[in-house]
Amino acid sequence: MFGRRENNLQNSLIQLKIAAKQVMHLSDKAAKESKAQKERLKKALTSGDIEYGRIYAENAVRKRQESISYLRMASRFDAVQSRVQTALTMNQVVKNIDSVSNELKKATDAMDLEKLEKIMSKFESQFEDLAVRSSTMENSMRSVFTSSSPEQEVNALIKQVTEENNLEVAHAIADAPMVSGTLSVNSSSSRDAEDDALTRRQVKNSPILSMI
Repeated sequence: MFGRRENNLQNSLIQLKIAAKQVMHLSDKAAKESKAQKERLKKALTSGDIEYGRIYAENAVRKRQESISYLRMASRFDAVQSRVQTALTMNQVVKNIDSVSNELKKATDAMDLEKLEKIMSKFESQFEDLAVRSSTMENSMRSVFTSSSPEQEVNALIKQVTEENNLEVAHAIADAPMVSGTLSVNSSSSRDAEDDALTRRQVKNSPILSMI
C-alpha cells in the first residue's frame, strides 16, 4: 500500500516540477514581450505617434499582467511541491515505525530487555521525528495558504529596489498603497481578471492543474 502511494506521490512531484518549469517559461516569455512593447512605446512617443504609443502601452501592461499571473501559478506549484515532498518524507517515517514495530514484536516474544530498551528508544525517536515534521508542515502550509505578504514590507522592498536603481517611481512609493508599474491604463483592474482567466485557459490541458 505504501509503495503504491509513494510511487503516486513521486509521479505527482515530477509532474509538478515539469508544470512549474513550463509556467515559469511562459512568465518569462510574457515579461520579455512586455519589455519589447515598452521599447516600441518609447520609440512611438519619441516620434510623436501618440495613438501607436497608447496601443503599445496597453500591450505592455497586458503582457506584464500575464507574466504576473503565470508567476502566481508557479508559486502555487512550489507550495504544492512542498506538501508532496513532506508527504513523501512522512511516508518514510511511517515505514520506519512499521519496521520498529516488527522488531518490538520479536523482542517482546523473546523478552529480551536489552533489545526492548534499544527498540523503545528507536520508537520514541521516530515519533518525535514524525511530530516535528507534522508541525513543520502545518506551520509552513498555514504561512503559504492563509497569510499574505505584509503590504508595508512589500512597498518597502519596492522602494528599496527603485532607489538602488535610481528609478523615477521611487518618490511615489511612500504615498501609494500598491505599485503596479510605471505604466497604467484605465481598464487595468478588469484586465487582471481577464488575464487570470487567460492563464487558466492556456494551462487547463495540464493534468496536474486539477490538483491545485
